[in-house]
Amino acid sequence: MSAPLVLAIAGTDETLVLTEFDLVVAGYTGRDEAAVREHVEELAAIGVPEPDSVPAFYPLDRSLAVVADEITVTGAGTSGEVEPLLVRTGGRLYLGVASDHTDRELERTTVAGSKAACPKPLGPTVLPLPADLDWDSVAVRSSVDGRPYQDGYLRALRIPTEVLALYLAAGDDGRDVVLLGGTVPVIGGDFVMGASWEMTLRPAGGPALELNYRVAVADVGAAEGAKA
Repeated sequence: MSAPLVLAIAGTDETLVLTEFDLVVAGYTGRDEAAVREHVEELAAIGVPEPDSVPAFYPLDRSLAVVADEITVTGAGTSGEVEPLLVRTGGRLYLGVASDHTDRELERTTVAGSKAACPKPLGPTVLPLPADLDWDSVAVRSSVDGRPYQDGYLRALRIPTEVLALYLAAGDDGRDVVLLGGTVPVIGGDFVMGASWEMTLRPAGGPALELNYRVAVADVGAAEGAKA
């Protein structure tokens, strides 16, 4: 059994402790459906399989959701993306920031497998979701090894609560859910690999939610040698 997921609630001494929950990454959540279709076709042209649906949902083992200063991956071809984090627990919604760290080499063969290959770092703090939140004015940024990587607003994406509703449309028993709601384009259009990632999500007039983590690449050869 994996360790509980513990998140601090901003402005309080309270924490969320989640043990049994769905972890799901939503993909292709752009608000402009024509642009999303074009993006799907661009990815298909370089070998990335097309999704079965748009938006696409990738359920993952809950143990991949981590609050940590460092994650370990098994290949050098991985990169992160800043995403809005939506947590549903106890009948309430909370907003945070997360990274859909993904194996870009494996992604050419299996998108679901590429997402399952890497931990999903979560920012340590969440906000109770304001009922009047202006989603379009929520800013998201990321940098890799000190270089700007993403800079945009959630107006480019479907509203995360609507994405959650689409995920739950197949059946909702009230279970806890941890949802990564998609991302904005990377600057320059090309994935960048790196060792140090910094991400922020800032509601208009609200506090910035931050996520900082490092990436370590496991020495698979040494591990296999030790087993032998």
